[in-house]
Amino acid sequence: MTDRSFRFTHAISRKPSASIIDGLRAVDVGTPDLDLFHSHHADYVQALKDTGAEVTVLDALDAYPDAVFVEDTALCLREGAIVMRPGAPSRLGEAAEMAPHLKALYGDVRSISGADSYIEGGDILTTETEILVGRSARTNAAGIEELRGLVADWGYTVREVITPEGVLHFKTDCSLLDGETVLATERLAASGCFEGYKVIYTAPGEEAAANTIRFNDLVLMPAGFPATRDRLIEAGYTVREIGNSEAAKLDGGMSCLSLRFTPTR
Repeated sequence: MTDRSFRFTHAISRKPSASIIDGLRAVDVGTPDLDLFHSHHADYVQALKDTGAEVTVLDALDAYPDAVFVEDTALCLREGAIVMRPGAPSRLGEAAEMAPHLKALYGDVRSISGADSYIEGGDILTTETEILVGRSARTNAAGIEELRGLVADWGYTVREVITPEGVLHFKTDCSLLDGETVLATERLAASGCFEGYKVIYTAPGEEAAANTIRFNDLVLMPAGFPATRDRLIEAGYTVREIGNSEAAKLDGGMSCLSLRFTPTR
């Protein structure tokens, strides 16, 4: 067992733009406060840097309101990067914007290119043994199958799972804590998709805490979920809480705000 699924040397994030008020959302619960979003984002980036990682912060993209959620644009592995093809038409250009930054760091950058293929990074959970991809409104069977072909020669196994109805992305309801442990909502774990893994459940009423990230020695989780935080601390994890109220208005969480990786030239 290695720790390549949660120990990284690099991360890429992108500043939120003024156009974020036009970002996609499943339910309108209010307009994000841009100044507060910037403050939360700065705290998030600093937490990544505090682990010793090299963090690239890209400029805002006003043409793409959801561009702050960079995770959906790519899958970054040790061997190379795969540029995604987002399922929301308004986000297709975000992946093209990310590609040059990945090519500057990786020797091998591939792309999901099929006209009928859609897949977003928020639906992908990479563990030590496999890549789990949730079928959702943003990720379809064709996208998953194309990804399977693109990572086969790197030695990865792709397993398709089903995202619960009404949940935007697979990782909305789960995250990796270490090589054998995931944090998940009970509704997602009930599907059996985590058989063989140790599961820590989010506390009742704190399902939104499921989208955390393990980044080197830190677990970054959204602030405001004390019972789930305590469960993680009791399990031995070092937790840092980050404000996420504004990203959450756009269905965003901790994983959405960065690409995390160790590139190989």
